[in-house]
Amino acid sequence: MRGDAKTLILLRHATSGWSAGAPDHERPLAERGHAQAPAAGVWLREHGLAPDAAVVSDALRTRQTWVWVARELGDDAPTPYLDARLYEADAAGALAVINETEETVRTLMVVGHMPWLQDLGIRLMSLESDQDASLAMAEHLPPLGLQVLRVPGPWAELDGRDAALIDFVVPGT
Repeated sequence: MRGDAKTLILLRHATSGWSAGAPDHERPLAERGHAQAPAAGVWLREHGLAPDAAVVSDALRTRQTWVWVARELGDDAPTPYLDARLYEADAAGALAVINETEETVRTLMVVGHMPWLQDLGIRLMSLESDQDASLAMAEHLPPLGLQVLRVPGPWAELDGRDAALIDFVVPGT
């Protein structure tokens, strides 16, 4: 990775459950989601990808996912910014949130939802993207799907076809 490049990590929340009578926004992680979510933090730590900043949808399942990821990152975990705009965002709306990131942030993590996470990853992929990772992510982005993109320019200018997808994993599988 070039020295001046930044890193964008897009993470789909872990497997969620359903609470009878509760609104979708308050849907928690399922037991399986609580078990699988720490794997994302372990993977990030093992790959030296602790974020400088984290923007997390304010939905319960994304907040719970972040808690597990942060626990695994330990002291390297930033305090997340909870952004209500990410809950019902589309790819353009989520990108607008990312575009607000300060240039001092070298590694940004965003925890959110389908379908915009997959749509955004597809929108951002440049020709320099890893072909296998790109095809796998575009085909299926399951819970805890994690995309790592190299961002060569300013956050504010990130728009489309200008970030290289360098990795796509589903930690713990």
